[in-house]
Amino acid sequence: MSKDGGDALEIDQNYCTSSGAADRDPPVPRKRQKTVKMKEKLSAAALCVGVGSFSDPEDLPGLAHYLEHMVFMGSEKYPDENAFDVFIKKHGGSDNASTDCERTVFQFEIQRKFFKEALDRWAQFFISPLLKVDSLEREVKAVDSEFQMNLPVDSYRKQQLFSTMVKVGHPMAKFMWGNLASLQQQPAERGTNVHQRLGEFRLRFYSAHYMTLAVQSAEPLDRLEEWVREVFSAVPNNGCPAPNFDDYKDTFDTPNFYKLYKMVPVKSVNQLEITWSLPCQMRHYRVKPLHYLGWLLGHEGKGSVFNLLKKRMWALGLYAGNNELGFEQNSTNSVFNVIVVLTDEGLAHVKEVITVVFQYISMLQRLGPCRRVYEEIQTIEDKDFRFKDETDPIDYVENVCENMQLYPPQHYLTGDILMFDYDEQVLVEAQNLLTPDRASLLLVSPQFKGDCHLREPWFDTPYCVSDIPSDWKEAWKDLPEDPELHLLAENKFIAKDFSLKEHHLKDSKYPEKILDTPQSRLWYRPDTKFHQPKAYVHFYLKSPLIGRTPQSVVLLDLFLNLLVQNLTAVAYDADVAQLVYKFVAEDSGMVIKLSGFNEKLPLLFETIVDYMADFSVSEEMFQAVKTQLRRSYYNHVIKPMQLVRDVRLSILEKTKWTTLDKRQAMRPLERQDILQFIGQFRRKLFVEGLVQGNYTHQEALKFEEYLVRKLSCTPVPPTLLPGLRVMQVPRGGHFCRFKSFHRSDANSVITNYYQSGPGDIRRLMLMELMVMLMEEPCFDYLRTQEQLGYAVFPTCRDTAGILGFSVTVQTQATNFSTVSIEAKADRFSFCPPFAILPSLTVLCFLCLQVTALVTLKLCADLHLGEEVDRNWEKIVDQTYLFDRLEREIAALHELTLGQLQEWFQQHAFTDRHKLSIQV
Repeated sequence: MSKDGGDALEIDQNYCTSSGAADRDPPVPRKRQKTVKMKEKLSAAALCVGVGSFSDPEDLPGLAHYLEHMVFMGSEKYPDENAFDVFIKKHGGSDNASTDCERTVFQFEIQRKFFKEALDRWAQFFISPLLKVDSLEREVKAVDSEFQMNLPVDSYRKQQLFSTMVKVGHPMAKFMWGNLASLQQQPAERGTNVHQRLGEFRLRFYSAHYMTLAVQSAEPLDRLEEWVREVFSAVPNNGCPAPNFDDYKDTFDTPNFYKLYKMVPVKSVNQLEITWSLPCQMRHYRVKPLHYLGWLLGHEGKGSVFNLLKKRMWALGLYAGNNELGFEQNSTNSVFNVIVVLTDEGLAHVKEVITVVFQYISMLQRLGPCRRVYEEIQTIEDKDFRFKDETDPIDYVENVCENMQLYPPQHYLTGDILMFDYDEQVLVEAQNLLTPDRASLLLVSPQFKGDCHLREPWFDTPYCVSDIPSDWKEAWKDLPEDPELHLLAENKFIAKDFSLKEHHLKDSKYPEKILDTPQSRLWYRPDTKFHQPKAYVHFYLKSPLIGRTPQSVVLLDLFLNLLVQNLTAVAYDADVAQLVYKFVAEDSGMVIKLSGFNEKLPLLFETIVDYMADFSVSEEMFQAVKTQLRRSYYNHVIKPMQLVRDVRLSILEKTKWTTLDKRQAMRPLERQDILQFIGQFRRKLFVEGLVQGNYTHQEALKFEEYLVRKLSCTPVPPTLLPGLRVMQVPRGGHFCRFKSFHRSDANSVITNYYQSGPGDIRRLMLMELMVMLMEEPCFDYLRTQEQLGYAVFPTCRDTAGILGFSVTVQTQATNFSTVSIEAKADRFSFCPPFAILPSLTVLCFLCLQVTALVTLKLCADLHLGEEVDRNWEKIVDQTYLFDRLEREIAALHELTLGQLQEWFQQHAFTDRHKLSIQV
């Protein structure tokens, strides 16, 4: 299974590509900064309306999404346009909403003591939203900006292309995003009153009898029920039948579907997508046949489709299954996909690639369902649910309120997770529908630019369509067996021992150093809070080779990607058994991260280290991964938001190599270079690790011993390890402006960065508080009032100990110039939100904000991983301030309004050090 990677070079068993170097000064997210002194979690609520874009009127595509935006714009009881957002942000919370095919979900989280008032304010969205005409004009631009921001995303472009293949009149054929054309320009030409239609849509579909609500708080259940009845009893119930699409059957049973499509992507990628449309499988949720089939077809171990394709150098990644989102899983049909990330050689042999997929499916149909495999999946899912880490309250209530629309009450919490029944007939029916003659084929590659002369009307995606070649069809009628394809073997990584270990160290709140030598340093902390049979094992392998040249960074990227490919056949079983491994390229070397059930983690760790120690790569695999990584670098730089960050850091950090530098440095590298690099890299290392969770002190030491012994490394003097140096931005205003590398992408991104200087905890808290004060006014002024773009936000920055903050705006070049955006963002940044308020109100507001920030920092860890991440961050930055949060909270309590105003005066005028990056 292969998924798109994140922004940093963070490679795990689900990643076969990376997108460039890690961001070394990520935003300082307040929500992740939690203390081990547990106070309370945030309270949260989510409401799911049983209506979505399927119910859009034919003449107003995107209306359901538009209404989702508009209900935020004030109510009869709370008429101010941004009243809810102001209230939520002021009390340390957040909110969001989303529109899917058949459901619309709203959710928020906030401090517990403000939860009831927040519920009352939020309920007005569904009781008496104003839907004012003047708000209509502004918010349609926000809807359009959201669409423009997602216009270059290939997954959305593919989805809209599939909409052209469905039956005429089917709701899946609709344009569900909405934009200026569909919601303003075209209706105006027809004389359609959009404001009236929006109100009618709300009255018809926002009805209490097909809404579901989930709330989570530390209040007693009786009190929560009392509040819900009190607050939501006024939500109107029109008694009308709920939207029903049962009459729309055989969604893709049209000649347009059973074709060979070619599409030109925005990214540089070769991809094959085989798609089947099945009757809706939701009624079989107890069996989950598509999960079973996706497990088999998406497996990467010996005997699998992917293993054979990789052996032939045709593929570097594969995903199979159903993503369970509205477009692929709705009441009219269920989609099953097999998506293959192809090498250039694989694209040249695409018929043979498809044949291997069909051969495997034919084998499954011939053998029939395998109870052993099904029960193995059952066991894994059951243990995962039994020992599941707690999720953020806002995510949990969102999931529950949607499940309440789909499953009976006894399965609200488990219906989307557990496999309850092995039903051979249901499994047979599903897998027998996956035949070559029922499949649609989509090939995605930049190589098709000269072939694709058709354009999808909404996303303007270039594509072409043809009949599937007759000789292909003929070959698939009688598929021969391939001896290299067989069912997966028994999984040796499935945990069976869930007992908790006894430890004999004193009960400390923080990790303790249990080993310190010239070769390595190891930190250890047992789990004394969550009492789960899980553990986290992190090791940082530091080398003087890394970071000195862009070529050294590229070689590390290549090594990690090749290591992932080498491991897939043996370690994929660990992935599905809920053991996670991840490689991260850091400034001074590589990080290995493992987590999961502790019983089998040593087996996985030793497997990874063995493959590192005995690393080898064929010429074919090296060239394939090199090509894939080169494409990954390109895909990174064509995203304006990523490019802005890349350039900013390259200016600020002396040894920060941009993705363009790396792409250039990659050209001459050959297989011999990577082999030589690995030998040199392993020879001299300083190893620093953290073992935390269900292990004893002695067991923790065994990880370090095995790593050092197997790699046969020798110590490296600390003075030889590279250090980060941050450049001072000269006084005044400076800018760097350049064109996007993706010429047809209309999105512009402007980040105004304001450097403060070396920071201590007090200065960081002043800056965090200032940014928190700016958040809602920033959204209100730059997005709601000025309508500059969908994504606008201030951010606190800590770049290797040098503090600063930034204001980022993503907009469309067709609407605003980068110069005008920079000026407006600059004007906002130094007009403090308290400047126009009476001093008494300011003092009260400041007290509320300090309390909100302190409460966020005191918010309880939801699972061990949050505590581990916090501890590991202090190890990587070598401050070892494991009690930093307590220090931050103490500093916050000592802040005064005068200190905040003094800080602002220092940064607003003569001493401003500003760098504006504009794409």
